[in-house]
Amino acid sequence: MKIFCFKLYKSDHNTALMRQINIAGLIYNHCVALHRRYYRLFKKHITAYTLMKHLTKLKRTKRFAYMNKLGSQAVQDIAQRIERGYNLFFENMKRNTKSSPPKFKKVKKYKSFTLKQAGWALNEYKGRIRLGKKWYGYFKSRNIEGKIKTVTVKRDSVGDIYVYLVCDVQREPVEARTGKSVGFDFGLKIFLTGSDGHDILSPDFFALNAKRIKIKCRNLSRKKGGSNNRERARLELARAYRKLKNQRHDFHFKTARKLCEQYAVICLENLNIKGMARLWGRKIHSLGFSEFVKILEYKALELGTRIVFVDRYYPSSQLCSVCGYKNEAVKDLKVRKWTCPSCGTHHDRDRNAAKNIHVAGASAISGDVTRPEQSGSVVDATILRL
Repeated sequence: MKIFCFKLYKSDHNTALMRQINIAGLIYNHCVALHRRYYRLFKKHITAYTLMKHLTKLKRTKRFAYMNKLGSQAVQDIAQRIERGYNLFFENMKRNTKSSPPKFKKVKKYKSFTLKQAGWALNEYKGRIRLGKKWYGYFKSRNIEGKIKTVTVKRDSVGDIYVYLVCDVQREPVEARTGKSVGFDFGLKIFLTGSDGHDILSPDFFALNAKRIKIKCRNLSRKKGGSNNRERARLELARAYRKLKNQRHDFHFKTARKLCEQYAVICLENLNIKGMARLWGRKIHSLGFSEFVKILEYKALELGTRIVFVDRYYPSSQLCSVCGYKNEAVKDLKVRKWTCPSCGTHHDRDRNAAKNIHVAGASAISGDVTRPEQSGSVVDATILRL
């Protein structure tokens, strides 16, 4: 599967799509209310099929006639979204994982609806797409590949509308290539510290845009609630955050492609992002480690690069990369440099961790996940196979 995203031209016709997204939000909230009432009475949730039949009956009544303005498949998709949310909630309860069932959403903040087999048509030659009964032009940035499975219409916080086409692309499997391997350790000041000395500095886009965002927030707080000036100030702030997001997204894609072209095997640590966020908060979310790893995996599948994940509990920072001595005093994150008591090698914390991650990942590929110098410690590594 491959997703193609296109931005629609600004037009008066877009107000019709805005209304349909708002109607989707009303239907979503109505379905959540039905689920809550049903669960309160019978202690189980409604299936998607039952909910679809109920919504079909409601659309025939005068009170809920507004539902007919939204495509029938979009209404069905809303029921399926809620069922997926409840199934995930009950699964998390069994695993003792903290989560919450689907909640009510503000209609203005509801974002999208999805069409499947019907309700849309595409004229790729002219760069136009039909949604319902109206045609919309979009910015044609690239050609569409494969067979289109679903079409999702989504609006962002600024009010711009995008079309996401999920396509079934048949590709020949890319064989794993041979070449250089490397281990990387994630950091705050240095985004990636390489075992071979290849470092990538952390692009703190939030710090670069902080002053601009601060001014926009101050202007928004000074405006009267409900006024047109406040809405304009809100849009300016939303554009500032969107620019920050696009900068980070562009950096992740370019960095991931560059690394996959340069290395045949990339070894990473399976990070505990939630735990890191508790320690460093906004800095972790600003760098977007999880998003980068997903993009790196996607690019690796395209270019034939192997991604190896080393278990998060593997003591990569505490082990000497030369002799394998384990120094538990390095658990303190304030220790950035240390000398091995066994062999006397002077280590930089992140560089030493990257070297150990590289060795552990290479051992996992060869099938020997146990390193002799580590006193029998076993590395639980996961390999992304092509």
